[in-house]
Formats: sequence, C-alpha cells, structure tokens
Amino acid sequence: MNFSPIEIENYCKKNSHQDSALLKEVATFTKDNIEGSAMLSGELVGSILQGIICMIQAKKVLEIGMYTGYSALKMIEVLPVDGTIDTCEIGDNHCKTARSFFNKSDKGHNIKIHKGKALNSIIKFPNESFDFIFIDADKINYLNYYKKSIELVKKSGVIVLDNMLWGGTVINPQDEHSLSIKNTAEYIQNDEKCFNYMIPVRDGLMVCYKIWFL
Repeated sequence: MNFSPIEIENYCKKNSHQDSALLKEVATFTKDNIEGSAMLSGELVGSILQGIICMIQAKKVLEIGMYTGYSALKMIEVLPVDGTIDTCEIGDNHCKTARSFFNKSDKGHNIKIHKGKALNSIIKFPNESFDFIFIDADKINYLNYYKKSIELVKKSGVIVLDNMLWGGTVINPQDEHSLSIKNTAEYIQNDEKCFNYMIPVRDGLMVCYKIWFL
C-alpha cells in the first residue's frame, strides 16, 4: 500500500500532542498574514522540541530565530513555572507580532526577546548557561551559531538545528544557503564535544547532545 507524505504527516500529527488554542491562533495568523509562513516550525517539530525539553528537564532555553513566536510558545508550555526563554529576532514586525501573542500566555512574561542580529545578542551570555538551544535563523550563519551554542549549552544539554535538509538541496548544494547547511552538518558530525543525529522530519532536524564527561 502506498500513502502520500501528507497522509503520513497528518497521521503523525493526529497521534501526537495537540497544539493549544493559542498555538493554533499563532499558526493561523502567520499563514494568513505573514510573508514566508513556511518558516513556521510546525506541530511535529514543535512536539519534538517539547519532548526533548521534558526529557532533559530543561529550565533555561535559548532560541536563535524567533519569527512570529510559535516555537517559543510551544517550548514555554512545557517549561516549569520558573523556566525562561531568551529568544533572538532581527525583524521589527516579527518582534511585535510575537510579543502580542506572548502577552496572551500565562508564561509569556518568562520569554525575553533580544532584538537585533543574533550573533551580537548571543555573545553576551556566559558559557554553559542554557539547558536547551534551538537554532532556526539565517542559514548563512548556521555554523557560527552552532560554534557559539556548543559553548553556551551546559554539559548534557541539547542543541537542535532546524532546516538541515533545506529541501534536499544539501545532497548536491548549488547555492550559499545549502552549502552553509551542509558544512554545518559536516562540522557537527566531526565535533567530539557532542553526540548527534539527524531526523528527516519536515525539513530536517539535527539533534546534538553535549557530551557530559569531557
């Protein structure tokens, strides 16, 4: 029997933790009103982020690339009451949109937006200050984000990078974005500081566990 990728994805969504009303509102607003809505991480990716956060009992999260706030809200849902998210975003409108949705969440006050270039924001944080880091920003700087993130995440912490397949173009990269992502994957693969694996969900997730005994 043959099933389409959409049918399989919908089946997986049906049998995964469901989005809250607020998350559905963010997703619908983004798809209807914001250019580039394909950048929204989506339910399955969001559920994977939630699952990892729960498994490692994370309290401090860093997000590099916020967009309209969907993934930040998804993650804050499973953090404890004293859990926090620092999220980086360069776009003015995205910051305003995300904050409007954060204000509707009981935990929204625990999400701090750092407006501006992410590389300028993340250098201000001390090393080993985060339990979990999610990278979903400009692909040209993916390697730079990872190199800094492996310093910022605590031992036994986790880094997740989105869009690591870039529509499959990483297999034979022909542009600077796909080449940057491929180079990042190869660097991570050879980084002795982490244990990594790639998941072919949506546009590809790279999951990196920082080795605790080094």
